[in-house]
Amino acid sequence: MPTSEKIAEGVWWTGVNVYTSDLFEGIWPIPNGVTINSYVVKGNKVALIDLVKAGGGGSSENIIDQVKSIGIAVNHIDYLILNHLEPDHTGYTAAMRELNPKIQILTSEKGVPLVKAFYGISDGVRAVKDGEELELGNGKVLQFFYAPNVHWPETMVTYEKSTKVLFPCDAFGSFGAFKGYIFDDQVPPEDEAFWASETLRYYANIVATFSQSVLNAIKKLGGLDIKVIAPSHGLIWRKNPGKVIADYVRYANYMSDFQEPEITVIWGSMYGNTGTILRAVLRGIAQESVEVTIHKVPETDASFVLADAWRSAGLVIAMPTYEYSIFPPVAYILDLMKLKHFWHKKVLRVGSFGWVGGAQKHFIEKIDKMFWDCIGPLEYQGAPKPEDLKKAEELGQELARQVKAIKSKKT
Repeated sequence: MPTSEKIAEGVWWTGVNVYTSDLFEGIWPIPNGVTINSYVVKGNKVALIDLVKAGGGGSSENIIDQVKSIGIAVNHIDYLILNHLEPDHTGYTAAMRELNPKIQILTSEKGVPLVKAFYGISDGVRAVKDGEELELGNGKVLQFFYAPNVHWPETMVTYEKSTKVLFPCDAFGSFGAFKGYIFDDQVPPEDEAFWASETLRYYANIVATFSQSVLNAIKKLGGLDIKVIAPSHGLIWRKNPGKVIADYVRYANYMSDFQEPEITVIWGSMYGNTGTILRAVLRGIAQESVEVTIHKVPETDASFVLADAWRSAGLVIAMPTYEYSIFPPVAYILDLMKLKHFWHKKVLRVGSFGWVGGAQKHFIEKIDKMFWDCIGPLEYQGAPKPEDLKKAEELGQELARQVKAIKSKKT
């Protein structure tokens, strides 16, 4: 029978590893799975903080058995705390209300209408105020703080005052299923890079748009004494919660001009001519010894492209003109970048055209108001000529020099 795991006195993890070919949010691949975490806090009364999705992956079956493993009957849970109404955290709400008709559902003011909209429930649903406290008895006190747009407008976080556990829902989360452990201090050295990569990819895919809201929320919660961070996806941070906070501050600041002195190359080609010019660009970059990550699209999913591009100060966009416009797989990446505020980059765009150009015009339209500092572009008809290759190498080297200057500014 699935069991819970104790986090602190009177606080338990309940949740599930999800392995699926479905895309997270219908967009993002999760080849390494993802966790959906919920939590039980028990005083004289019992609160269940966040839920799991309805059906599939054992989510709903697990949570019933896990609550029982604590010695709590489902119909004895007094409160259901919904920090965030996205269905991966609330899909089981209607079923939980059927199993426990007396359970009180607590959420933010903007969350109340969403409970009705998603699940048709309005009775027994109450909005808590920003800063409000809920006494559970036996020393357990929950305090609620609004954290709008991290990453939905109704988002709030919950803090248990005696154990100093913060339940921030999607904030401080990560892709990746648990590997037999749930806490940061249980991660073996060989898994550290895995969690770092999946945390950054989660941020770039899910949270990046709301980076200023992330910084606002972290500042707002700065006065709390936080011993444990228990998010709704990914590791529970009990040894060093300050690390994931610092990581999220760094990720949020990538929206401004505090990115890493690296270059991410995003390229696509129809008949190989863009690949030829790209090799020249890379020769130029290599002369300045700048770290480069290369993604060919559509072969590489946008999820992984965005993760590397989010942290990189420099971008190379290499693609041909396609039907008088941008090569569509690259256009999709640019649309996502604009949506998610990939701002303040140093960018080189190169590419070929056949009968006529047009990609550059549409490229300029796509990147409007993204605050990109562009060099080039370099466009050429058909196959690149020797003079094109020479120019591409020069432009690659110039981009690398500008990216290295970012490092100098930071140090």
